[in-house]
Amino acid sequence: MLITGIAGVPGYNALHYFRSLYGEQVIGIRQPTMWPLIGEGIVACEVEDAQQVDELWAKYQFASVLNCGGSCRLKSCELDPAMAHRVNVTSTENIIRAAVRHDAQIIHLSIDLVYSGREDRGYHEGDPPDPVTVYGAKMVEAERTVRQARPDACILRISLPMGISFNGHAGAIDWIASRFKQSKPATLYTDEARTPTYTDCMNRLFARLMARPIQGTFHAGGTRQLTLYQIAQIVNVVGGYDPDCLQGCLRIEAGPMPPRAGDVTMDSSKLADAIGLEPFDPWPADDTLVPTDSRWHYRMANQFAGSESAVHELLYRNPQQPGAVPPSRDDLWGNRFNQ
Repeated sequence: MLITGIAGVPGYNALHYFRSLYGEQVIGIRQPTMWPLIGEGIVACEVEDAQQVDELWAKYQFASVLNCGGSCRLKSCELDPAMAHRVNVTSTENIIRAAVRHDAQIIHLSIDLVYSGREDRGYHEGDPPDPVTVYGAKMVEAERTVRQARPDACILRISLPMGISFNGHAGAIDWIASRFKQSKPATLYTDEARTPTYTDCMNRLFARLMARPIQGTFHAGGTRQLTLYQIAQIVNVVGGYDPDCLQGCLRIEAGPMPPRAGDVTMDSSKLADAIGLEPFDPWPADDTLVPTDSRWHYRMANQFAGSESAVHELLYRNPQQPGAVPPSRDDLWGNRFNQ
């Protein structure tokens, strides 16, 4: 099994999960520039280079691929559309071409930001994409590449994956917490809504889909809608950080670069119907940790004994899945994987 994009949150956590299940049968790849990310089962590969990708497949003869690759750096993609195309489209073309050649099963991850945002209802798969960013537009192109090459592939549009990142900055939780830890302000949008999902739930979904494949495009967002500001409120309280560090604003107040989507809540009932169950628990699992107003985190600061360990136990991992243990940063850092 091949897992691409392991420098990102979904790929990083999926590699740990599948290696724990299948050991050496699972290989994760990263860009050569991500040299600190090392460990057993991790291979450097320039996925924008078709020859390197072909050589990788010739060596390992993968039977399946979980394609988590790409760059979600919104501003970088806006300023350099050519780079955005190489990283998000060309790399997908190379991976999928090799997968087709080896008749491998394909699960490809896309994103909710293929939409611009609306408030009347959640997006369904039949709603036409209308991205407001270069990144979103390139993810639409990547989806099209997968569909044309392998109509039987499974494309999952995910939202914010809630799990640990290898460098402490790549994920939503990590970035927000990193600001709070340094007593620096973190400004989050009060009118951009997402459907965050525990990576624990995502990993189990991936495993189920590998065992019982489905084909088509599916929304794979969580069951709880939250704004980015509310997500930061949760991290602030659970981590026990200074509530004064959190600031909120509307998207229009933040300037035009990069453009931001609005409410991109996805309706994921098609996926639940296809597999016969709801694959996602709400994030956070504890209803008492859901903000009720803009000052909620100030009141909760005196009611909840927040700590970094609480962030790990309640936000990085799903407490409703007791067997799910997220990797520590040392799992894939410094050649300590699986020790």
